[in-house]
Amino acid sequence: MSIYKSAIQKPVTTALIFVAVIVIGIYSFLKLPIDQFPEMDPPYITVMTTYPGASASEMETNVTKIMENALTSVDHLKHITSQSKDNISVVELELEWGSNMEEAVNDVRSFVDMAANNLPDNCAKPVIFKLSTSTMPIAMYSITADETYAGLDKILNDEVVPQLNHIDGIGNISLSGAPDRYVYVNIDQQKLDAYGITLEQVGQVVSANNLNLSSGTIKMPQEQYQMQVRSEYIESSEIENLMVAMTPQGQQVFIRDIATVKDTIKDLSLDEKTNGREAVRLVIAKQTGANTVQVCKDVRAELAKIQKQLPTDVKIEKIYDSSENIQNSINSLEESVLYALLFVVLVVLFFLGKWRATIIIGITIPIALIVAFIYLGLADSSLNIISLCSLTIAIGMVVDDAIVVLENITRHVERGEDPHEAMRCGSPSSLLRSCS
Repeated sequence: MSIYKSAIQKPVTTALIFVAVIVIGIYSFLKLPIDQFPEMDPPYITVMTTYPGASASEMETNVTKIMENALTSVDHLKHITSQSKDNISVVELELEWGSNMEEAVNDVRSFVDMAANNLPDNCAKPVIFKLSTSTMPIAMYSITADETYAGLDKILNDEVVPQLNHIDGIGNISLSGAPDRYVYVNIDQQKLDAYGITLEQVGQVVSANNLNLSSGTIKMPQEQYQMQVRSEYIESSEIENLMVAMTPQGQQVFIRDIATVKDTIKDLSLDEKTNGREAVRLVIAKQTGANTVQVCKDVRAELAKIQKQLPTDVKIEKIYDSSENIQNSINSLEESVLYALLFVVLVVLFFLGKWRATIIIGITIPIALIVAFIYLGLADSSLNIISLCSLTIAIGMVVDDAIVVLENITRHVERGEDPHEAMRCGSPSSLLRSCS
């Protein structure tokens, strides 16, 4: 017995099944995560190594070639490319599609650790990146300031980032272009030579007075205390009063006698600007499986509260918000559904002239979407641009099939057949064969 015949013979059971489908579909829709793209792990791994002060040719010879030779033994490797620039080496691995990325990353890490022993002494430890859609930023904000720009890094790390980390679904938060406080000691070489002091002496004095060290313990009859020597600089002016040496005549030579101490911001190699002003970029990523739309909404609400606590010259402006694209896709789907319902009602009502047939066709569209939500929930997928576009296209097919079936049933009824028999003969299984 076909499913269509069973549905016709048991209308009550069929109605209850449709009600259950609608309830489960609505529940699945409410539980579905909303994201910009479906979660996937493309088979790409990047190994980045930094070597401060090295030219591009040095990076190629001393770092890139060593990493390439080590990584050519990675399993399922399809293609390997590299780039060598001043201070940085990037090796990109393309693996076979379908490879287990967790195992691939562990494999790459093992080869990188073995090759690290052959790298130059001052070379930083190689960093491994695995490309994944879940690590892509979902929002970016620009933060500008006037009088408080020098302390913007501390403000953001102490007040903004900790509060944003409390939001459910927040993953990684990074800052780009934040001003770092640097104290420069600009030495006058002529004065240094006049006093007979070497540059190494000055460096040793400055570093020796900027340490926090443990100096042992003191045992009491009932207590034991940890002792520490705290001599880190609190103010940059303390450096000026450090004594470097003493001349044969007994004269003390201080830092201020041979150098100028400048407390300022570190020179940035990468500038962040917004409308021509110095700015800091706040980049936000979500956790795997989190609802992008909800996370972005919570971030906007939290930043509005944080803005009231910041100095008046600090301004937070939106650069990019992926939830807007997702919301536009959802609105486009809703618009397509409404237009489909409108045109279906007009077309069916005009050609068939029956309100009942029009209502039946109109119900097929939301039910088809609800069933799709159930499938997405069972497949552990999400509502994203790809799935929403697919549903938009599928609506046209659903409407077309519904009109064909209904028109076929109406044709059998007009011939004088029993309505139940007409429904059986007009079902999709009967369209390709004659109905006896």
